[in-house]
Amino acid sequence: MVQRVAVIGGGAAGLCALRHLTARPEQFQAVAFEQNSRVGGTWIYTTNIGKDENGLPVFSSMYKNLRTNLPKEVMAFPDFPFKKGPPSFISHEEVLQYLEDYAIHYKLYQYIKFQTIVQTIRPLTGDNFTSWEVTYCPVKERNQSCRELFDAVIICNGHYSVPLYPDIVGLKDFAGHVIHSHDYREPESYTDLHVVCLGAAASGQDISMDIALKAKQVYLSHDKPFLTTDLPSNVEQRPGIKCLRRNSVIFNNSEEVEIDALILCTGYRYSFPFLTEECNLRIEEERITPLYKHLIHTQFHTLSFIGICKTICPFPQFHSQVRFVLSVLNGSLMLPSREVMDHDTERDYQTRLEEGLPARHAHTLGPLQWNYNDDLSSMAKFEPIPRVVQELYDYIHHHRKNHLSTYKDMNYELIDDKTFKPIQSCK
Repeated sequence: MVQRVAVIGGGAAGLCALRHLTARPEQFQAVAFEQNSRVGGTWIYTTNIGKDENGLPVFSSMYKNLRTNLPKEVMAFPDFPFKKGPPSFISHEEVLQYLEDYAIHYKLYQYIKFQTIVQTIRPLTGDNFTSWEVTYCPVKERNQSCRELFDAVIICNGHYSVPLYPDIVGLKDFAGHVIHSHDYREPESYTDLHVVCLGAAASGQDISMDIALKAKQVYLSHDKPFLTTDLPSNVEQRPGIKCLRRNSVIFNNSEEVEIDALILCTGYRYSFPFLTEECNLRIEEERITPLYKHLIHTQFHTLSFIGICKTICPFPQFHSQVRFVLSVLNGSLMLPSREVMDHDTERDYQTRLEEGLPARHAHTLGPLQWNYNDDLSSMAKFEPIPRVVQELYDYIHHHRKNHLSTYKDMNYELIDDKTFKPIQSCK
């Protein structure tokens, strides 16, 4: 019997799900729901912040000068490479074009309901079977709800759209300009200002470098070990923030400096507002349960989530996750019992806590991603991600740590499934 599958989102993960579902018309009939008028998800740059033209929260966190922090040679879906040749580190416009080309190549547009808001997703449970009621409406006619039933739902709505705001003493009294990195668009607004970027993960590092082009002074504030790389002369590292005063910041080392602006590069929250209580999904301290392999709902195996994991090489992992989910849906992969899956999930979580990681890193992979990806391919019996992806990813990770200002000037070429080589600089 052909299964009807709803895909929520038309970004990279949603397009990947559609590509593999529609390649098996004898098994699946797919429909994707996308709030925007085009594919691309977070890669759609807009100058808007706050609300869009339809009064909805702006989804994208792209800024004008963003270039990828991974080379395109490792970013690609395994079955759809980027165009060869430099540069390796590309603009958000080029990534968006790649996703549009992917959608055209695999003829995906015909399966997508654009400018559509998913209002609710609710399980309808019968005897040994669960179907899914999806209620949705047009963006411009929100009182015109429609209802459809599906055999499975694949959630691909991303996790870079709902900002996570920290509690900072004195924030309400600070007279300067404060935004979350979600709303950062261009450095010109910070010309000749003293700016603090709070947070030194990828976005904090990249945005501080971008602002340094115009700002008088940038303080990269964080509680991690200080970066060992050379930084621009007007970028200095400081500990985390102890508190704010009207025109200044006090860092955790008690140093006080006057500043004009604060950018909160403090991450994002997972959000699935369309899932009803019956879906039995819990989010506590940015840990989502009950998910087996960060992917499959252990109570409802026909509800899955692509792209939950953090600090990863995303598009190749989406490819592996989607293939794993489809193996579950078509019955070629038999999952363990719910008890075994929940135990496996809890053991993974407790191991992270024992290693000193905070609860909010329950879905952070980093170096764990390669064994995770291989585990998916081994269980579902499909070809693993080529080893060269890990080799180049790990090389870039090391190179970035030591050459943050210049690592994007290099270009790379994949030689085969195991090896790569650097090629001429684009400067």
